[in-house]
Amino acid sequence: MANAQKEQYEVFWPRTPRQVQVRKLAVRLDTLNGKTVAQLWDFRFRGDEVFALLEEGLKTRYPDVRFINWREFGNTHGAEEHEVVGSLPRRFKELGVDAVISSMGC
Repeated sequence: MANAQKEQYEVFWPRTPRQVQVRKLAVRLDTLNGKTVAQLWDFRFRGDEVFALLEEGLKTRYPDVRFINWREFGNTHGAEEHEVVGSLPRRFKELGVDAVISSMGC
């Protein structure tokens, strides 16, 4: 079929142009000692257990770290998600949060 004509097709690319520009990463903390770490959870898949284990392990390595429990912030997924997530910058500032561990279960 050496004489076969090659067909061409128009193709639709389903992705839209990138809407968010890449930003520089935040400066990383050199230690967690003396820092306040907020815990965020979507109330799925045993986060209560996971955070307890994380606290225990991190306190062994960084004895002066302080945690703000996920109960303080509410469910980051669900009926009040927009309000909870929208209030986080203000709450972090009020509570002196230096870092966040955000957990979600699938």
